[in-house]
Amino acid sequence: MLGPAEKEVAHDGHRPTLREMTSPSLARGNSAVSASGSGGVARSVSRIRSRPVPRFTHPLAHVPTTAGELVDFDGRDDPYHPLNWARRKKVATTLLYGLVTMTATWASSAYSAGTAQIAREFDVGPQVVTLGTTLFLLGFGLGPLLWAPLSEVYGRRLAVMLPMAVAVCFSFGSAAAKDLQTLMVTRFFGAFFASAPVTNTGGVLGDLFSPAWRGVAMAGYAMAVVGGPVLGPIVSAALVQAPSLGWRWTEYVTGMLQAAVLVVAVVFIDESYPPKLLVYKARRLRHESGNWALHAKFEEWDVSVAQLARKFLLRPVELLCTPICFLVALYASFCYGILYMQLGAIPIVFGELRGWAPLVAVLPFLCILVGAVLGCALNVYNQLLYNKAYHAAGDRAVPEKRLPPMMLGSVLFSAGQFLTGWTAGPGVHWMAPCIGLVMLGTGFFTIFQAALNYLVDTFQTYAASAVAANTFLRSCFAGAFPLVVGPLYHNVGVGHGSSITGGLAALLIPVPFVFYVFGRRIRMRHHAPLDSHEPKARPVTSSPHKGHKNKAYRYGSRRHGGGGASSWIGGGAMFGGGMAGTDGGGASGCAGDGGGGGGCGGG
Repeated sequence: MLGPAEKEVAHDGHRPTLREMTSPSLARGNSAVSASGSGGVARSVSRIRSRPVPRFTHPLAHVPTTAGELVDFDGRDDPYHPLNWARRKKVATTLLYGLVTMTATWASSAYSAGTAQIAREFDVGPQVVTLGTTLFLLGFGLGPLLWAPLSEVYGRRLAVMLPMAVAVCFSFGSAAAKDLQTLMVTRFFGAFFASAPVTNTGGVLGDLFSPAWRGVAMAGYAMAVVGGPVLGPIVSAALVQAPSLGWRWTEYVTGMLQAAVLVVAVVFIDESYPPKLLVYKARRLRHESGNWALHAKFEEWDVSVAQLARKFLLRPVELLCTPICFLVALYASFCYGILYMQLGAIPIVFGELRGWAPLVAVLPFLCILVGAVLGCALNVYNQLLYNKAYHAAGDRAVPEKRLPPMMLGSVLFSAGQFLTGWTAGPGVHWMAPCIGLVMLGTGFFTIFQAALNYLVDTFQTYAASAVAANTFLRSCFAGAFPLVVGPLYHNVGVGHGSSITGGLAALLIPVPFVFYVFGRRIRMRHHAPLDSHEPKARPVTSSPHKGHKNKAYRYGSRRHGGGGASSWIGGGAMFGGGMAGTDGGGASGCAGDGGGGGGCGGG
């Protein structure tokens, strides 16, 4: 028989279940205990319930992390690292991401060809129907605020493929819309989800290519960004003119195209985010070795909502208050708005003024594509010159060397608008305004890409935030300009209207020239306020068998562009400091690569 004290100990570690407490036999036993005057069970249950509930923490939270337990790449030449993938695989991955991006930007302009039919079907004015384009571009601007951080938590592949699958559904929803309100809502959310590849493909290129070749890869990717808005209206115009089809098929074809490309991408694209690849490697090694202490640096990461909000909401606003980010983003956004302004301008110039058939009147969009190809060639050539300056500076970014194409493009962009506007009438040969559109396309492409590269090289550890600011601002411009073009050209004329936009473009020509001369001096003055907000790195205990004190940092240091614990543990464009408050500028994972393609995520 147990004594009262022993009974208390026996019951102390057990919380009675509901079945035990309602069992007749246990109830009789409890009555007997109560009758004996001990009250052991009552006191023990009361004592158990008053104990604090244990906190559940990460298994590694209180274990000193040694370098031997951190899974890393096997040196700089590890074939598992995306930088060392076969060239064929890199090209295929870039091509597939580019096609996914093109289907997203395609949807932004394909809608424009059917606006007249939509206005008649829903009995609204043309300006109301144009809101479908405006809301789409607004969704393009808001989406990156969500998809950019998700790509750093769940990897590039999932953060692109899953949102695009949802975007496909909204494309078909737009095609089946029974009223204008449904059409507007589906357009907005379709863009919100379709912005994922536009946002994250730049980061993928940062994972795959070193700084010496990243500019060339970005030029090819930017062609996909431009190709979608240019080709979309041409194909859609053919669909609208077909008697048996109509405007709904512009959305059906968009959804089919997105779905087909997405299926191929899901099958053939592999994850490229180095920190996520190390998680997969650590998981495999744990199962193979039975050593459950093995883990990747990424698995130690605890991310707070405040850190995410600061990086992707607050810091872009702070950067827009700096002269470099504000003026460069303003210029690039203005050019982006002018590009989408052509969705309404080209049909007016070649359809209304020259009397061309609707399908033929949108063919001059190809002139913008030709200009973009020329601009791409200029940027590739400048990348070769940039590489020499990059290596001469000790493999450090030289932002001002990104600006020469932008300096030339600024003149072409403004001149192209004047030429197109004042040769729009039927009395001038049609080739004259087409030449103006080629100049506009060349100027746009050189300005747009040079602006992105300059922001990345300038802000390096804040590159993602700088590009996020640029992305949001340019989407606002692109959404507003299509609403302006009709009233502007119809009220003041095509020539005078083009002179207004061309004159504004001329006022912005000095921007690249000023930063080419004074950019370094301005950068030194305006980096300090942001540095003061940088979170402190938290050291993790290094391996005890090392002969020197070697601290690995949970968050990448700003000096190494967010590289992480070592130049290879960081591994990726945004790891290290990417979520903790710095943007992780170096995309290759090698310390010192600086402002690489990871910041191009908003491309």
